[in-house]
Amino acid sequence: MEGTGAPPKGPFDEFSWQYLRGLRHSRRAPHPHGLLLGHHGHGIGSARRRTAAAATSSPDAGAPPGAEILGRPGVGEPFKLTIGYTDTPKLDEFEVTVGEVRCGEPLDPKVLAHAADSVTVPSPTPTPEDGKQFCVVTMEVLNTGKGEADWSADGASTLNVDDTAYSPTQSDNDLAKAYEEYRSDQGEADPSSGINPGSKGPEHGIFQIPAGDRPTTLWVASAHLLETINGVEPGYLVQLTPTD
Repeated sequence: MEGTGAPPKGPFDEFSWQYLRGLRHSRRAPHPHGLLLGHHGHGIGSARRRTAAAATSSPDAGAPPGAEILGRPGVGEPFKLTIGYTDTPKLDEFEVTVGEVRCGEPLDPKVLAHAADSVTVPSPTPTPEDGKQFCVVTMEVLNTGKGEADWSADGASTLNVDDTAYSPTQSDNDLAKAYEEYRSDQGEADPSSGINPGSKGPEHGIFQIPAGDRPTTLWVASAHLLETINGVEPGYLVQLTPTD
C-alpha cells in the first residue's frame, strides 16, 4: 500500500512521513502488561486487562462476508497461499506460519531506534489511538513457488475480535515496514520486497484494537488484497485462542 499526497493522519505522522515516505509497502521485548499469543495459543496478560471477549457464536466470525474459508489453522501451523493474476498464467505460492501475536506492549525499541537513525529530526515515540492498543503479528513466509515473488500482510489481513475486523491503517503499515527494514538489516530476507523460491523471511502486521480486548482470529487472504475485481478473495481464518 503506497502513501500518496499529504502526510498520513494519526499519532505516528511525523515519524512515518520523515522516514517511511515513498516505501512500497507498508524484537519483541517482553512486557508485564502485554498479551502474548504464542505457538500454543495461550494468552499472557495483565490482571488489569478486561475479561477476554466471549466465544464467537459462529465458526466463521472474523472472515469477510461471502469469503471462502480455505482453512482454520492455529498459531504455529503453516498454510498455503496461491496467488493468481488476470494478465498472466503465473502463480505465486507461499507457505505462511503465524508465529505469535503480541498486544498491549510497547513497540520493539530496537526497531524504533533503527528507524530513528535514518532521520535527522527527532520523532516522537509512536502511540496507538486513544482507547486502542497496538497488536504486532509475526509471521514466517516461505516462497514455495517457481519464481521470485513478494507478499505483504498489509492489504491482505485483518485482526479480529469475534466478528469485528480491524484493518491496519497507513501509519500501522508504515510501522510494520519499519520492522521489515530492521530485520532486513539484520540479514533476514524481506518477503514484502520479494524472495526467491525456497527462501523465507519474517513478515509483520501491526493493528490497533480496543485496549483490553483480546484478538480471536486473524484473517489472511490468499491474495495481495482482501477484495479485488473478482470480489472478496478466499483466505484462512487463523485461530488465536485455545481450542482445548
